Amino acid sequence: MTVHIGAEIGDIAQTVLMPGDPYRAKWAAETFLEDAKLVNEVRGMLGYTGTWKGNRVTIQGSGMGMPSLSIYANELISTYDAQTLIRIGSCGGMQPHVKIRDVIIAMTASTITSPSSGIFREVNYAPCADWGLLENAVTAARAMGAAPHVGGIYSSDVFYAERPDLDEQMVRHGILGVEMEAAELYTLAARHGRRALAVLTVSDHLQTGEALPSEDRERSFGDMVQIALDAAFA
Repeated sequence: MTVHIGAEIGDIAQTVLMPGDPYRAKWAAETFLEDAKLVNEVRGMLGYTGTWKGNRVTIQGSGMGMPSLSIYANELISTYDAQTLIRIGSCGGMQPHVKIRDVIIAMTASTITSPSSGIFREVNYAPCADWGLLENAVTAARAMGAAPHVGGIYSSDVFYAERPDLDEQMVRHGILGVEMEAAELYTLAARHGRRALAVLTVSDHLQTGEALPSEDRERSFGDMVQIALDAAFA
């Protein structure tokens, strides 16, 4: 076990899905996994391991923001030897053609700063997804009847941003949506030679002010879990 994950070695699968909300981890495990077992509840950050179509899967909450995700991803990789890490979560839409409920599959993740920024010094490192996972996710989404948006997203280090000028430049440069974790996940995966991807549902829109009704969020989140699982084991 580690400081933040109480699971024993062997309790964590090599494929890990990472929602930000620990209760979404609980819901996803109970909905999609067989024989799901609670393997972590340190600080209330729930993690479950079970099987999906005979494949071992862990669903572990990551918390909000890159610093929190960095803690869990680092421990999952270094101590538990996780090989595939897929973020499943919500994001804010930024482009006019990106609609509420749409799925975004993040090819790249821009950011102002992350826990890894100090390593690169003057280099503006460009974090990107694992191509095989991305390709599988697009195929899986289309098989479900979805038309996913594939491209760059922005990983913000603040939730209550006060930079409309920055939002304007993100839109100008084709950024599809904004969330708070993927850039650090992609960077850590690259550093350790692991596979990473972010599959996101647009839950609100920065330009229109629309927001996904709470009663619709569970179904939309389920679509992301299905895409992530199909992508991991295609």
